[in-house]
Amino acid sequence: MAVKMRLQRHGSKKRPFYFIVVADGRAPRDGKFIQKIGTYNPLTVPATIQLDRQVALEWLNKGAQPTDTVHRILSFKGVLYLKHLLRGVKLGLFDEATAMAKFQTWFAEHEANIASKSAAHKNAQAAKKVYVPVVKKVAEPVAEAPAEVVAEEAAPEAPAEETPAAE
Repeated sequence: MAVKMRLQRHGSKKRPFYFIVVADGRAPRDGKFIQKIGTYNPLTVPATIQLDRQVALEWLNKGAQPTDTVHRILSFKGVLYLKHLLRGVKLGLFDEATAMAKFQTWFAEHEANIASKSAAHKNAQAAKKVYVPVVKKVAEPVAEAPAEVVAEEAAPEAPAEETPAAE
């Protein structure tokens, strides 16, 4: 049985949310799975990833094959680097304490890098939100006409005298 680590889609239309699962390769994408090991939300910036690192490492050591996207997620979270370091321990290149110290150093640098990128993104978004005051056009008030003009308009006009036409 080929075991895969893959994404299982949830969420509404155009609002994806994924579970990271370990499943039989023959099972449907959103069907039966063996174990849920995390979640992935691509809509947030940066993408929100919750992952049980130890369980993912156990499944990788058992031979589970991650899909391309899950491979990138595992790499981003450091699971593949941790597997690499533990292989070095198994080969006798260094002890487990050294491997964990290397991983902790890498993880601290990685988290600092993510925090700086996230802050830069927030600053860029804040810079885009320049508030321009909206000026509403208000009809200008009509100036009052002088009293003489008002009196002339109110007085009835005298009928114009008819002039005999020149014949």
